[in-house]
Amino acid sequence: MALVATVSDTHAHPPAHSGHSGHSGHAPGSGPVTRPNMASVGTIVWLSSELMFFAGLFAIYFTIRSVRPDLWAMETPKLNIVFATVNTLILVISSVWCQLGVYRAEQGRGSRVGGLFNVAGWGMREWYVLTYLFGGVFVAGQVFEYAELTMHGVTLYSNAYGSAFYMTTGFHAIHVTGGLIAFLLIIGRTFTTRTYSHRQATGAIVTSYYWHFVDVVWIALWATIYLLR
Repeated sequence: MALVATVSDTHAHPPAHSGHSGHSGHAPGSGPVTRPNMASVGTIVWLSSELMFFAGLFAIYFTIRSVRPDLWAMETPKLNIVFATVNTLILVISSVWCQLGVYRAEQGRGSRVGGLFNVAGWGMREWYVLTYLFGGVFVAGQVFEYAELTMHGVTLYSNAYGSAFYMTTGFHAIHVTGGLIAFLLIIGRTFTTRTYSHRQATGAIVTSYYWHFVDVVWIALWATIYLLR
């Protein structure tokens, strides 16, 4: 919800101009023009709090594992490592598409130039649509994995391992879903205006910060849950 609120209110205010032509007292390059974008700074600060939230989840996971290693020895063989690895690659690749969209946003290109199959002419919209599709596939993959584990008796309430597994991966899935909603808002804005503004580019950029964040968090979760069994 915080990300959606940030995306919905990314308006860059132009610096005020003084009414005289004399020296303003600021050294060149140190005035309001060079100050950091408040939407970007606010997003980074918020992501720092989210990092602490996930750090708490990791602490819970490792604490339960340390006191019940027998459950980990019994339940982790039920994990489909190959499937989880492929799903992880899908999310990692989505971050690549997202960053290509950021480059187009910084260039002021909101939509494609030329035909749909002219990838070199794609704008931010096309790359973000591709990111959205890959993110949707990732979430669908997690749902499929949950269904498969449930059939093997691993549920949220089955034991401490199930609780730790679904709590850590589930909260991450919720965050990914929030990112997908933000992508829909960013993509939708490109259809409502004729010119791609700095305000829209700022929204696309702060959304990319969030998406890269959930990507990095998932890589850590994947290594913890599927590799350190």
